[in-house]
Amino acid sequence: MTLHLVRHGRPLVVPGEPAASWDLDPAAYDDVWALRSSGRLPARAAWFASPEPKALQTAQLLTDADVGVLDDLREHERSGEWVDDFAGTVRRAFERPDVPATDGWEPLTACRDRVVPAVRRVLEVHGDDDVVLVGHGTAWTVVVAALTGRPPDVERWAGLAMPDLITVDAVPGA
Repeated sequence: MTLHLVRHGRPLVVPGEPAASWDLDPAAYDDVWALRSSGRLPARAAWFASPEPKALQTAQLLTDADVGVLDDLREHERSGEWVDDFAGTVRRAFERPDVPATDGWEPLTACRDRVVPAVRRVLEVHGDDDVVLVGHGTAWTVVVAALTGRPPDVERWAGLAMPDLITVDAVPGA
C-alpha cells in the first residue's frame, strides 16, 4: 500500500477571504493536468479530498474516479486576514504548535489532531489499496511526521509546489 498525498494546485487568491474558500486558479489547470499525466499517481486507488474548493477541484482534474470528500482533511484553519510573512508565520506554527501562530489561526496541534486520525481511518478501511488524498501542504506535513515518527519537515513544506506530491510507502502502524 502506498499513500499519495497531493497538495492542491495554485489557488485563485482573494485577499480578505479565508483561504479555505478559494477556488483553483484556472491558470493552474495545466499544472494539475501535467501531474495527472506524469505517471506519478497510481492507475487504481481510493481517492479522497479536502472539502476546500481548490483541493476538490484539483482532485476532479486528476482522476476520473469517484472522489470522497472528508471534512477532516481540511487545511490548518486560518482567518481571512492577510498575513504579509505567511511562510514565517507557518514556520512559527511548526515551532510552537500548541499556540496560534497569529490571531485567527488554530494551533497546529488542532490541525494534526483532526487530520491524522482521518488519514489513519482511510488507511484502515483501504488496507492494501493505494490511497490518494488531495489536500494541503501544512496538513500533509504534519501527517507525514505522524506516520513516519519524524519531526515535521518544514523545509520540505517550504519547497512544495502547487500541485505537488508526497508519497509514503507501506505506512507503518496505519
